[in-house]
Formats: sequence, C-alpha cells, structure tokens
Amino acid sequence: STPGIEQYLSGVILHEETLKQPCDLESVSCPEVLLASGITPGIKVDQGTEPMPESPEELITNGLIGLSKRLHGYRDEHQTGFTKWRAVIKIEGDHLPTASAIVENAKRLAMSARCVQEAGMVPILEPEVLYDGTHSRMRCREVLVETFSTLIRALDEHAVDLSAVIMKSSMALSGKGTGRIDTPEEVAEDTLGAFLTAIPKQVPGIIFLSGGQDDDQATDNLRAIARLAVEKQVPWQLTFSYSRALQDDALKVWKGKDENVPAARAAFLARLKKVSEAAQGL
Repeated sequence: STPGIEQYLSGVILHEETLKQPCDLESVSCPEVLLASGITPGIKVDQGTEPMPESPEELITNGLIGLSKRLHGYRDEHQTGFTKWRAVIKIEGDHLPTASAIVENAKRLAMSARCVQEAGMVPILEPEVLYDGTHSRMRCREVLVETFSTLIRALDEHAVDLSAVIMKSSMALSGKGTGRIDTPEEVAEDTLGAFLTAIPKQVPGIIFLSGGQDDDQATDNLRAIARLAVEKQVPWQLTFSYSRALQDDALKVWKGKDENVPAARAAFLARLKKVSEAAQGL
C-alpha cells in the first residue's frame, strides 16, 4: 500500500493465505489494493519441496494434485493474472545436480505451466540454481544451461506455449561458500551466455531473483546484465522479481512499529526505484 509503487512494479507474487488477508484498515484485500494501483496480483502455486527418493540430498517440488481446481479459484475469486512455481537445483561438486533431479523438476514445471495456461493465466517458472555451495561461477553457468535446456524440452513435450511463459532465474555466481564476490561484469557475461545457449527467443521475458545476494550486490549485478543485454541484443525482456533485496531496507527501518511505517515506505520506494533503474541499465 506504499503510494507510488506502481511506477516500478507491474506484478506482486502472493501466497495463498495473503490472497484473503486485509491490506489496510478498511479490510480491503491485498489483490484489491494491487488492482486499484494497476498492479497484477500473482499467486505462488507450488506446495513446497520434499527429498527426492532416489537422491535424498536433492529436492522435488509438490503441488500438481488439485492444481487445476485451485487455479480457477484464484483467477475467478481474486483476479490473479499469473502464477509462480519454484524448483530447487543444488550444486555440489560434480555429482549434484543429478540428471534425474533436473528432469523430474523440469517435468513438474512443465505440467504446472500447461495447467496455468489452460486456466487463462501466465506461468512464471523458477528453477532456482542455489547460491549456496562452494562451486565456481563457471560450474553454475553449466548447470544453468543444463537446467533450462531440459526445461525447454519438457515444455515442448507438454505442448506449452513458449510465447506465454516467463522464466525466473538466479544469476551465474560463484557459490557463497567460496567467499568470492564476482564482479558484475563477470556475472553478466556468464548469466547471459547461459541463457543465450539454453533459452529460445520465443520466450518473451526473463526475470531475476536475488537468491541470497545482498541488496546492493543484486542491484549492481542486475545493472550489469541489463547493459550487456543491450550490447548483445538479447531477444527477451529482462527485469527483476526480488523479495529480500527489495524488502530488507524497509524492514530494518520499520522494526514492527507503527510510527516507523512512513519511513519504511520511503525506504521501500527508494530501493524499488534503484532496482528498477538497474533493470534499465541505469
């Protein structure tokens, strides 16, 4: 409900419980507040992860059972326009991720996308390659290529319209456990290199998650990616879908106190402006 966020946000991903929660003193719901500002409410539709039986160190995402019915309810009752399904891809040495984990998560992402399109909404597909670990940036790039190449094949197999799908991804980064902070230029080169290899031009857009990076790191890397994307004339629209990297400033100012709400809103708006400009290479 911060005034002015519509300058920088086109959509907000909600959880199921927040669809019905009041957003202000008048008990107006979160989707209603967003729609009144011209922002499309979206909904996280996966139902979390569980260990993969044949590879317990890896996770697969649940939520396909009853998905179609839930989707129609979200759309009809709350005017949701898009969804998000997250898979988790873990890197560890040369043995993780396994091909079976990548394939199984890709299949579930594709099945969810098909259901979402049939329900008249746009699927955001998020196979997140985790920042945690001691892997190199080049290893992360390789896994991004394998993950998205596998996902594209699965989408084709399930007759998903690629022109109505948005990809959400982490960036190509050295694992957090290495202690290495890659330069924004290095991140941009390997991230876009992976996408140009794996993601076809039919896909209209790619959005980046901050994925455990600190606020400024995520912003600086996004700016470098946006600038390099212009040079390389990439075929997709690129933007951001951050959570912590947008909210942390505001939460630190707010501290749970009503009297800090105006200052927290100002901090939120300032960070939004900064990230939005970064997505334009500014």
